[in-house]
Amino acid sequence: MRLRVESDGGSRGNPGIAGSGCSVVDAASAARGEPHELACQWEYIDKATNNVAEYKGLINGLTLAREVAERSGSTGGETTVDVFMDSKLIVEQMTGRWKIKHPDMKPLAQQVKQLEREFSAVTYTWVPRERNKRADALTNLAMDEQESGVTLNLSDQYEGQGGSEGSDVASRKGGTNEKGEKEHQHCGGTSAFSAPDWHGGTRPTRFLLVRHGQTEMSVAKQFSGLSDPQLTETGQWQAAQVARYLGARGGIQAVVSSPLTRTQQTAQAIADQLGLSVTTDEGLIEMDFGTWEGRSFQEIRAEYPDEHREFFLNATSAPPGGESQEDVYHRMEFVINRLVTEYEGANVVLVSHVTPIKSVIRLALQASGVVFRTMHLDLAGLSIVEFYPDDTSVVRRVNDTHYLEN
Repeated sequence: MRLRVESDGGSRGNPGIAGSGCSVVDAASAARGEPHELACQWEYIDKATNNVAEYKGLINGLTLAREVAERSGSTGGETTVDVFMDSKLIVEQMTGRWKIKHPDMKPLAQQVKQLEREFSAVTYTWVPRERNKRADALTNLAMDEQESGVTLNLSDQYEGQGGSEGSDVASRKGGTNEKGEKEHQHCGGTSAFSAPDWHGGTRPTRFLLVRHGQTEMSVAKQFSGLSDPQLTETGQWQAAQVARYLGARGGIQAVVSSPLTRTQQTAQAIADQLGLSVTTDEGLIEMDFGTWEGRSFQEIRAEYPDEHREFFLNATSAPPGGESQEDVYHRMEFVINRLVTEYEGANVVLVSHVTPIKSVIRLALQASGVVFRTMHLDLAGLSIVEFYPDDTSVVRRVNDTHYLEN
């Protein structure tokens, strides 16, 4: 058996909060240009340097490769592992060309050498960072969420022993991280995200709220409610970026979208990355701006100064012939209650618009209508909220756009 291990590690602060990531891939599928990931792991580390985190990723990758081999009916002695990393230092040290001088790295290097002896052979290849994206994404997942996890995606083709008939995924039991806390792990379709400890580890229904990408109306700063513009070229790029980010995270069971074109296009980009289809929900549609629809913010401020100010300050105020923000909030309260029941315990991407997304965040915060004017949401921004079986809720993230910065 031949396996490919891609590993990485990183630190924000060097030393600072750190994380590692690794992916175990069927080597034959990688050679065909269609890599099939058999397992992956991400580990959060309270404090470490980049080099230490990178060694952690390598150790986890080799350990995971051993488990994949065993689950596939092979022994380590029958398995060759090809390691690919973007750390020139570790590749050179593991091949013996560079000496290991730093005291923090010597015991980690010894662990690697011990793991090497369990395989038929282990090779090391340096690759540039752009060719190590999967391991890099897992590393950032660990640091972003400050959690650890493992996924084993062994289909019947690879699961030589102990798998249930027809099962696509094999699960490894949870262990503990460096702090002695239980690691949050997921298998295939289950969560790649942890549940806060104060909820007793119960699984929430988690909504990943994505605002659609840019349109010509957003560029012109027009009221765009029930109008149906398409994404601009920039909007399509934004949709692709958030799609790549969510695709790398995985653990998402459904993509649900507003019926309007701009959200459907954004949702389809995400669904394509996740291998899912888009479900349309009319309840996620943007608010109705009535006679203000299609007109610029500047025009409305100039023509209706008092009404515009009242609309900005008072969530119960509506444009002539349109909805108020409070109307949208009550609509979304009904929609979320329905979706929580329909997708109980799942991770669901909801692609919608500013006011509906603010409404869901307000619902999770159990806050007043003031949030409509104190919260900003960018195009293609991501927010994450959770709703628990005991009628409590948590807001994990608001308006994250880091994936648009490159």
